[in-house]
Amino acid sequence: MNDTATIETTRERGPRWPYALAIGFLLSGLLVLAFWPVKLPYFAMSPGPVEAVSDLVSVSDIETFESEGEIYLLTVGLREVNAFEWFEAQFLDERVDLVARDVIRPPGTSQEQVTRSNLEAMDSSIDTAVFVALDRLGYEVGFLGEGVEVMQVVPDTPADGILEVGDLFSTVAGVEVHTSDQAADVIRSFAIGDTIILSGTRGGEPFDGEITLIPHPDIEGAPMVGVVFNTVNLALDLPVGVDVDSRNIGGPSAGMTYALTLIDLLTPDDLTKGHVIAGTGTIRFDETVGAIGGVRQKVFAARAVGADVVFVPAANYEDALTAAGDGIDIVPVTILQDALDHLAGLEQVSAVAASG
Repeated sequence: MNDTATIETTRERGPRWPYALAIGFLLSGLLVLAFWPVKLPYFAMSPGPVEAVSDLVSVSDIETFESEGEIYLLTVGLREVNAFEWFEAQFLDERVDLVARDVIRPPGTSQEQVTRSNLEAMDSSIDTAVFVALDRLGYEVGFLGEGVEVMQVVPDTPADGILEVGDLFSTVAGVEVHTSDQAADVIRSFAIGDTIILSGTRGGEPFDGEITLIPHPDIEGAPMVGVVFNTVNLALDLPVGVDVDSRNIGGPSAGMTYALTLIDLLTPDDLTKGHVIAGTGTIRFDETVGAIGGVRQKVFAARAVGADVVFVPAANYEDALTAAGDGIDIVPVTILQDALDHLAGLEQVSAVAASG
């Protein structure tokens, strides 16, 4: 009789697994809620917005010309990640790369400082692109800066612990400099392992920084100090009116595309020939195109808008190929003329074909 009672009691209770499953879901939810706000020391770098550069550039006091195609600038998106987002970026989304937080925001640097540095780098890049484009087209353009300012110090470089954000320099290795390009030219005239002195002010007081040059990670054989310089009060004396809306995009990597677009606007011949062109790369006053970050993400972004040609700095070419798909031509660029030569060799297509 006792056995029968036990059997009946068990039947009345029913199966226990639904309760266990519900408890499991509840605990999982609580764990997610608990750990979701906890950020890991990484940024996820993903494809960012793509902008038609002709929509950002306007020219006055001179005739401009329309193109059948379009030139796009490419950007990346950055966000700090939690453990779940880290897992997704690491294993599930090929378009996203993880970058250590210290690379994006060096220790001791606030997010506001990083943002300011990036916006000022964009402004400087635009000024350089405008100078390059107008100078190439034969216009007389005057420019002047008042020295260079340290916008960012790269961790674990000779500059780390010696130079600080906000340091102002007017002399590099005994040579007077007015712009960041001039400072870079002086530095690159030396060899890796050489020691140079940067002279200027810190907080209004005279300051000298002695730095031993190390290899540049993006430019083979070139030396570097380990800082990001910005030209102080760069001023251009332009013969025509040029206005550029940066859309609060930061960094210097759109310089080449701004220069190409301005040349296209002021040239009767259509540089694009109806093609969808995208590009990324810094630009210097001597028309050299420099390396950038996030090239894979930028190529993915170019694919999303149907670009058939993507210009990338030669130093980033191999990485760019890892994101290239079918029907897209990745073109390495060392100087602006490389991009212009490639455009000159394109066949004309209609705007309908380019957009379709």
